[in-house]
Amino acid sequence: MQAEIADKKEAQVGRWPGTVVARLTARGAARSGVIWGSIFAIAIASSAISYSGIYKTLAQRDALAVAYGSNHATSALLGPAWQLQTVAGFTVFKVSMALMILGAVWGLLTSTRLLRGEEENGRWDLLLAGQTTRRRATAQALGGLAAGVFTLWAVASLVTVLSGLDSKVKIAAGPALYFSTAMVATAVMFLAVGALTSQLGATRRQAAAYAAAFLGVSYAVRMIADAGVGMHWLIWASPLGWVEELRPLTVPQPIALLPIIAFTMVVAAGAIHLSGTRDIGASIVPDRLATQPHLRLLSGPTGLAIRMMRPTVIGWWVAIVLSSFLYGFIARSAGATISRSSVEGLLSKLGAPGTGADAILGVCFLVLAALVAFVAANQVTAARSEESGGRLDHLLVGPLSRASWLWGRIRVAVVVVLVDGLTAGVFAWLGAASQHSQVSFTTLLAAGLNIVPPAISILGVGVLALGVWPRAAAIVVYTLLGWSLFVVLIGGIGVTSHWVLDTSVFHDMASAPAVPPNWEASGAMVAVGSLAALLGGFAFRRRDLQGE
Repeated sequence: MQAEIADKKEAQVGRWPGTVVARLTARGAARSGVIWGSIFAIAIASSAISYSGIYKTLAQRDALAVAYGSNHATSALLGPAWQLQTVAGFTVFKVSMALMILGAVWGLLTSTRLLRGEEENGRWDLLLAGQTTRRRATAQALGGLAAGVFTLWAVASLVTVLSGLDSKVKIAAGPALYFSTAMVATAVMFLAVGALTSQLGATRRQAAAYAAAFLGVSYAVRMIADAGVGMHWLIWASPLGWVEELRPLTVPQPIALLPIIAFTMVVAAGAIHLSGTRDIGASIVPDRLATQPHLRLLSGPTGLAIRMMRPTVIGWWVAIVLSSFLYGFIARSAGATISRSSVEGLLSKLGAPGTGADAILGVCFLVLAALVAFVAANQVTAARSEESGGRLDHLLVGPLSRASWLWGRIRVAVVVVLVDGLTAGVFAWLGAASQHSQVSFTTLLAAGLNIVPPAISILGVGVLALGVWPRAAAIVVYTLLGWSLFVVLIGGIGVTSHWVLDTSVFHDMASAPAVPPNWEASGAMVAVGSLAALLGGFAFRRRDLQGE
């Protein structure tokens, strides 16, 4: 009946019913594409225009090139630095890695939300009742996602081209468009990756976790390739490395577009194929709920929460363990290059003054803080998913209050991020100790604990959003997280207003172990998160439950 009504409406407006999925997906992807395209545009334009004001003399620009140009430590963290005496080279170095990562995160979150998320909420059941098949619907969805990434590219390109017309910038339209294309390339690839993991995972959270794990591996491989340990050939084993090898605005290598295009096409084709081999609501990787029943941890709502989030939590934990060990492993060799170069002073702008392994680990723990914050954001989206999917209704009809359920979820989330932070410190020490880096266990354990407060503050803001504006809870936490990481990365190189820096939850976090942890600032972040969670809990108790 609904399909007939939809057919009549389509006939009335003159639209072909075979494009319904594509149009719905494009609408959702384009909205976020405009927002994130604007963020890309602001970052590129501000970096390009501010260069001449920051580095006014040739001597200052030469010093910048000497500091970063051949330093493997900064190459591993931020990517190679080419032609830093020019506006173009500085702009690429300052924003490219941050935009590549943000583009990948946007791509995987958008794709899993509009594919597996829509399927999980039951909307694809209605769409597939019309004139389409599972494979056609997935192909249409990928077309809609392409419209979203085109919007992202168009907004970023327009502002980049206009910025290039400035007399202080002087970047031609062709190179500007090529640069925008390079910055959006990770978004394209990870839209396809998200579409593939949407076929693999049984829930949106699982699909996003699989895609995020692949992103973490890609970043780690690229980091090893750029770390100066004789393994630069690994750059071709990472999607992030392919984008890096495009070398926009400096020494362009369009040949690197070939693996990007091939990877995207193969992964997208794999997603379309797999979508036709499973039923709606099912997944390629079997859901644990379909196995033999195991009743452990099912004595209450907190145990149920642990059971449901366990696979995702373990996945993030493994990513943090591997990243921490890798950072500790390269700290000594990378730190040795810093202590013999002028990059020491420039790294201090990222909050990691000093020399040697401590300075490198100070910046590395910023990346680990972002990973732990992602874990906290994931806990908020998991709680929202339990409400929107209707599972919370079944819990609350029993002798369970809303407050008990919410505080149980918050307790679990706090314990998870605390364990992740301490784990990061322990495994960073193991990696550093294996190379005799002379960094003490207690110092790195404190550094691990130091990265927990930003995650607590994001968790609190997420709970507040869950109570006040539940349908936007995921958007709020991931936007706050992405903006915070973006601001602290691009603000570390050059001059950025402290008013802007203060909007980042990572700005007031001390870059331990390069400097001692600032426990007062950490306590303030925990207090802000706790207050936000209290307000969110109060609002949650007073509102009705809301589905999607």
